[in-house]
Amino acid sequence: MNSRENIFENLQTLGISYELVEHAPAFTMEEYNALGFNPDDEICKNLFLRDYKGKRHMLVVLKGSKHADLRLIQAEVESSKLSFASDERLAKYLDVKKGSVSPLGLINDTQSAVEVYFDEDLQNAPRLGFHPNDNTATVFLSFADVRRYIESTGHTIRFIQV
Repeated sequence: MNSRENIFENLQTLGISYELVEHAPAFTMEEYNALGFNPDDEICKNLFLRDYKGKRHMLVVLKGSKHADLRLIQAEVESSKLSFASDERLAKYLDVKKGSVSPLGLINDTQSAVEVYFDEDLQNAPRLGFHPNDNTATVFLSFADVRRYIESTGHTIRFIQV
């Protein structure tokens, strides 16, 4: 079973309803915005980061419209200098490729090694959109259901102000 199928199986097991929209590959927020999604839905920006020594790995989820200021995020998560994790680390921890990072990929982090941080403003969004570990589709869920899904993988959401 591939990672995408595991995600949908887990959502079904948890009784989480979602909407799946198939679309052309979207690697960037600009490409996402060109797809014409409902402006009331929040397409999230997902950053997979590591600290300077590579000891900490973080998935940071922001409102798509926000700028990803790594220095601000670094202060919020109380870390040494942050940088984007390599393709190898993406594969090792989330089993995804660049352009497909999503909290739905936490199902592949069976050791709960990845710290999860959400922009606190996302709690109020009606629906959040994420790739299902594949950037040719978007899954829309409520924040409460995203939280349930993440907690089912053994992870805890921490909130930051960005």
